[in-house]
Amino acid sequence: MDIKQIQDLIRFVSKSGVNEVSIEQEGFKITIKTNQAATVVHATIPDVQHLPAAPAPVAAPATPTPAAAPVADDSKYVTIKSPMIGTFYRSASPEKPLFVNVGDEIKPGDVLCIIEAMKLFNEIEAEISGRIVKILSDNASPVEYDQPLFLVEPM
Repeated sequence: MDIKQIQDLIRFVSKSGVNEVSIEQEGFKITIKTNQAATVVHATIPDVQHLPAAPAPVAAPATPTPAAAPVADDSKYVTIKSPMIGTFYRSASPEKPLFVNVGDEIKPGDVLCIIEAMKLFNEIEAEISGRIVKILSDNASPVEYDQPLFLVEPM
């Protein structure tokens, strides 16, 4: 099962009203539990020993971060959201410069951040032109699917 299939499954379970789904395939097991407050995903891949940290990004404590964003200002800004569960990084490595900062102008195709999911580093690119108004996630912090990452003032 690839990351796209997992994301689609999470979306389906969240919208369907089902409380829990478990799928087990060759060397892979995933359990998705959902309630009104949060969706929790547990995945087990026995062949990979370094993945116990993977379930941490989907824990409910990461949810309050987007709630801190000012609600009144959101109407004039575009919110760029996480397309997956993983760890948010603002640069390619600690010694490299940040991809974007508050006030930077962006255009479609510009790399905004990296999200690490299951030891794969995924570049998240801008789909609109605009100016970064606010960065809503801390560097090296866990993010959930559809969690707001950036507020952008469109141009």
